[in-house]
Amino acid sequence: MESQTRGGTRWRRFAVVMVPSVAATAVIGVAIAQGALAASFSVSGQQFQVTAGKLHGTGFVQYGAMDQTKAGAKPVAVVGIEQAQINNLCQAVTVPIPLIGKEVTMKLEAGGDKQVTAEKLYIDAEDMKANATFKNVDIGVSVDNTTKGPGPAGTGKNGEGAHVAGSFAQQADEVWFDSVDQKAWATSAGTFTLPGLHMGINWGKAQCEVPKG
Repeated sequence: MESQTRGGTRWRRFAVVMVPSVAATAVIGVAIAQGALAASFSVSGQQFQVTAGKLHGTGFVQYGAMDQTKAGAKPVAVVGIEQAQINNLCQAVTVPIPLIGKEVTMKLEAGGDKQVTAEKLYIDAEDMKANATFKNVDIGVSVDNTTKGPGPAGTGKNGEGAHVAGSFAQQADEVWFDSVDQKAWATSAGTFTLPGLHMGINWGKAQCEVPKG
C-alpha cells in the first residue's frame, strides 16, 4: 500500500526532518542509546531550521513524545530512520547575544553533488512542510510494537523524549520527501556523513531557501 501527502504536514501525522550536527565535521558519530533521541544528550531549547531537496529513507517510524528543554516542555514528533539519503541539505540556527543585543546565525550546507547519508537517524521535530510518499505504511500501530524503523525503547535521564506506552505510532518500509522545510529541537545519528560540508557564521538572521525536489 502506498500513500502520498502534499503540502503542509503536521507532527501528529507524518512529520520527519533531516538535521546535521552543527559541528564542523564530515562524519559525525553519536552513540545512540535505545529509546528516544534525547536520551543521549540534554536538549538546549534552541529551535533550528533545516531544508532539503530530497530525502529517501528505509525503515521509518514516527510517534509523539515530550522533550524537557531549558525553555520548558516541548511536544515533538520523534522520527526514526534506519538509513537515509539526503540531497541539498541546509541548516540554519539564529542565536541571540544578550550582552550586545545582536543575533548571530550559523548556516551549514552539504550534499550538493553527493548525497548526505545517515544511519539510525533520530529527530525531534515540531513542524514540517514537504511532498511525501510512503511505501507499505501502517497507521495507528502501538508505539511499543513498531518493527519497520529503529523505534523507541527508553527515556532520557530527565524525561527527554518520553513517550506514552501503547500510544499511537506509524511506520513504513520506505519514505520519500521532496522540497522539505522543517523546524526541529534536536537530532542524533549513529553515523552522519556530510560531503562538501560548508559552515558560515554571520551577524543577523538568516534562513535556508527551500530547494525544489
